[in-house]
Amino acid sequence: MKVLLKGENVKLGSIKDEDFACINSWYDDSDFLRYYDMVPAIPKGQKEVQEVFEEFKETQERMIFAIRDVSSNEIIGVIGFDDILWSNRVATLFIGIGNMKYRNKGLGKEAIRLLIDFGFAELNLHRIQLDVLAYNTSAIKLYESVGFKREGEYREFILRDYKRYSMYLYGLLKDEWIEKIKV
Repeated sequence: MKVLLKGENVKLGSIKDEDFACINSWYDDSDFLRYYDMVPAIPKGQKEVQEVFEEFKETQERMIFAIRDVSSNEIIGVIGFDDILWSNRVATLFIGIGNMKYRNKGLGKEAIRLLIDFGFAELNLHRIQLDVLAYNTSAIKLYESVGFKREGEYREFILRDYKRYSMYLYGLLKDEWIEKIKV
C-alpha cells in the first residue's frame, strides 16, 4: 500500500495515544515553545496537551499530523493546517520538530514539502500561509527555501525577555508551488 504522505525520511500520520508522553516532554521545553507558539512559554501537563490536540479532531478548520521518522516510526514533531478557510481555499501551516536529535537535518523541510503538496494536490487549496517570529531565522530560511514569500510584518508583535520582536507573514500560492516542483 502506498502511503500518501510519505517521503524518503519522514512520513506524516495520525497522533497516537502513546505519542503524548513524548509530545508532553516538548511542552516542558521552553526553547521548543518559544519557537513553536506565540503564547508565553508555560509548560503544560499531559492532560492539557491532549485536550489541545483533541480539538483538532472536532473541526474541519484544523488538521494535525505526527511527523515520524520512516526507519524507526518514532514521532519527531507535528505539522498541520490551522484556520482553514474552505470557501477561500486558504490554510495556515504550522510545524514543530520537538525531538532535538532530529533538528537541522532537513526533516522539517521534507515534512513541509509533503504537507504543501497534500494541501494543493488533495485539498485543492489555493494559498498556504504561515506566521514566523523574526528571531526564528532558521525557520525563515527554511520557509523561503521551499517557496514561501514574505508578504507582511506585524511590527513589535511579541515580547520575549523584555525585548519586542516582529512577526512575519509568509504566503505560497498553488501556481507558485507547481512552478517550483517542475524545476
